[in-house]
Amino acid sequence: MYILFFVCLLGVIAAIPLHFMSIEHLRLQKKYGNEEGVKISEIYGRLSAYLLFFSLIGIWFSCQPKFTVPIFQNLSILIPVVNFSIPWIHLIISALFILPGVWLLSNSVRGLSRRVSETHRPEKVITAGIYAVVRHPQHLGWLSTHVGFSFLLSAWYSLLFTPLLVGLLYLISRKEEEELIREFGEEYEKYKKKTPMLIPGLRNNVTI
Repeated sequence: MYILFFVCLLGVIAAIPLHFMSIEHLRLQKKYGNEEGVKISEIYGRLSAYLLFFSLIGIWFSCQPKFTVPIFQNLSILIPVVNFSIPWIHLIISALFILPGVWLLSNSVRGLSRRVSETHRPEKVITAGIYAVVRHPQHLGWLSTHVGFSFLLSAWYSLLFTPLLVGLLYLISRKEEEELIREFGEEYEKYKKKTPMLIPGLRNNVTI
């Protein structure tokens, strides 16, 4: 009954090693040559990006048990087109997460460019705009959007998946930074020391 959820969950997990391979630019260029290494890393990058994107959407919309926040349970809005009702409290909570999440995603893509966001091949260290607030705004945006859609759709398994998603995004962030330090050296080290990883405001913490 819940097979789509678990298939999409496996899709998210499968996207991680593809992502890891896509950001190993120096290793791929050394193994296959500069031109071929760039092409291979971009293929891995796009595969991992699209697999993660569609798998997360599948997790949100797949058939799964529903939950309700025990506040104003009887107040809900009905969407007659799809015969789907959303508790008002879920709608409010989801907006608090989805709107900032989409804003973070759009601004992080704008700061990097769509091509770099898809292929994971930055040409320089970006420190302006949203990247002056956190080092990985795109990952924070995905996490916020995920929580928002979990509440919007009252998707219980999706909400339970959140801690695992936090762990996966943290591992991705650490791996990305290892490669960025190899490529940009001291420039990225300085940026890392003054900008938190995922939680805005933690200026003195270089790992979170």
